[in-house]
Amino acid sequence: MDNIIKEKISADHLLYVSLKYTKTCDVIINLLLRWKVMIEMAMDHLVEKAKKQKKWRPVPDAPRAKFIQLKRIYEKEPVVMETLQLYEFFRDLEKLDKIRESEFRKGVNLKVNYKGQFVSVNLEKLKEYSDLLERFISYLK
Repeated sequence: MDNIIKEKISADHLLYVSLKYTKTCDVIINLLLRWKVMIEMAMDHLVEKAKKQKKWRPVPDAPRAKFIQLKRIYEKEPVVMETLQLYEFFRDLEKLDKIRESEFRKGVNLKVNYKGQFVSVNLEKLKEYSDLLERFISYLK
């Protein structure tokens, strides 16, 4: 759990300090990838929790297999489900087409082509993601 908190602190620094001063899409991408790593650590924590509750069936050590089983186990927890959907987006981020808009300005925006639609990742969207991940970490505690 400490590693998850440390990762969250690093991500918060990217969001509230680095992005404030640089306003580049590279910082946004790094922030999203940092959140991806944090969610992966949290997924391992959820697996341990499920094993203690005897809900976990042994699966191959592949991330996709873990992801699918976690979605099935925690389908009634809205915070976990939203976070897992967000993780799916973060996981595919590096391979997706990206358009950078208004870099070095107040309205910095990263448009990502995800599942045939453009998702605008701007400061407001990053704050939404941050709030969701904050609720998710509270759930983990």
